[in-house]
Amino acid sequence: MDLAEVSRHEPVQVGGTAREAAVLVPVFFREREPWLLFTKRAEHLGEHPGQMSFPGGGREPVDESLRETALREAREEVGLRPEEPTIVGRLDDIETVSGYAVRPFVGRIPDREYYPDEYEVAEIVPLPVRGLTDRGNYESQRREHPRHGDVRLHFFHVNGYTVWGATARMLVQFLELTTDWNVPPEPDHVVDEDAEYPV
Repeated sequence: MDLAEVSRHEPVQVGGTAREAAVLVPVFFREREPWLLFTKRAEHLGEHPGQMSFPGGGREPVDESLRETALREAREEVGLRPEEPTIVGRLDDIETVSGYAVRPFVGRIPDREYYPDEYEVAEIVPLPVRGLTDRGNYESQRREHPRHGDVRLHFFHVNGYTVWGATARMLVQFLELTTDWNVPPEPDHVVDEDAEYPV
């Protein structure tokens, strides 16, 4: 894994939205192997319940920057202390179906135990990059979205968890920047817009 590629990346910014958000893509090394830290959202949350995500959320008036948003949310959701992460760079901003412009920051964090926020986070889930880049654990589908038109959705199935949606879009760019993994040129499935999701 080459995190220097993230620092060299010139991220695309999304503007013109009143709903700003930020996430931290937390990377740690365990026995020299890279891992990513995800959260599984609580089932009672109004947006994306039960889905896998990176620590993060909407910008609050107290946040002087979106970087502060990402670090504050990581502290609240998993107990990451503000001085612990080393931010190495950013991925491209993305727009979500829930109307947010999300800015992903990539940071190295210590390999230690983290503690979930009891209200927002059902579980903290570390996943190995080796599993995320295993082609046998990946699938994608193309479908027509009622608002965004033709879209390609990505699904990473690792250790009994599935990363998909906006988090998978960020994950795709992260893996393509830092590893030799690339999205296959064609999706595995082309489905109707009302087809069930493989999660």
